[in-house]
Amino acid sequence: MAQESTAWREETVSVDGTELVVIKGGSGKPLLVLHEELGHPGWLKWHADIARRRTVLIPLHPGFGRTERAEWILNMRDMAGLYARYLKENNLAPVDVIGFSLGGWIAAEMAAANPSQFRKMALVAPMGIRPPEGHILDFFQMMAPQQILASVLNPAGTPEYGDLYGGGPTPLQFENFEEARAQCARLAWQPFMFNPSLPHLLGAAAGLPTLIVWGKDDAVVPVSTANAYRDAIAGARVITYDQCGHRPEIERSAEFIRELETFFG
Repeated sequence: MAQESTAWREETVSVDGTELVVIKGGSGKPLLVLHEELGHPGWLKWHADIARRRTVLIPLHPGFGRTERAEWILNMRDMAGLYARYLKENNLAPVDVIGFSLGGWIAAEMAAANPSQFRKMALVAPMGIRPPEGHILDFFQMMAPQQILASVLNPAGTPEYGDLYGGGPTPLQFENFEEARAQCARLAWQPFMFNPSLPHLLGAAAGLPTLIVWGKDDAVVPVSTANAYRDAIAGARVITYDQCGHRPEIERSAEFIRELETFFG
């Protein structure tokens, strides 16, 4: 029974002419998951655990892999607009959402535009706000495998590290990585991976139950950004993990899952 409840499948949903590929698994109230800048990393332990109680919806961003690029999407706010329409047309709002890195930025843009489309929002090391201290990693100075390596503090001590993106870069996976990186450059090259207006616009999300999760040793998006998000969203709560990089969902998996279950209820 557990295997059936946590199994996943793919469906395609048309949104304004974009054929959005959505990974769907589990049962219960929907949880929207917005993936990171390299694409969906694969169905991991935290997905399976959450899917025992929730219907997990993971749309593959246009231009990031198997969902084709939508030419009208020119920045992250446009991407947020596409997902707002996806929620409305599929009668999902208000929905719980969790966004990772670039996906956290998309969720934040959605909340800034219309916080009522979310019930609760969790942001895991989101891009989108300029770090008060440090800089967002310039991942265009390295190849995708090195970018993945930089995202985990201790790969050898992280059991699921080898499961990211199917356990190893095949030629098709390399192609998907480069498509995702090209789309990142197209949407967020200048300024690099943040929106100067976002901290001001997020005032509209005051009171939206928001959980901000970060690893203290994040080498991709500095942990100083956590406080910037907390300051921008009145009432938001921050959790940080010691000895953890950019991926608390696999580096601190048990604690991460407990926090999600408590937060989303």
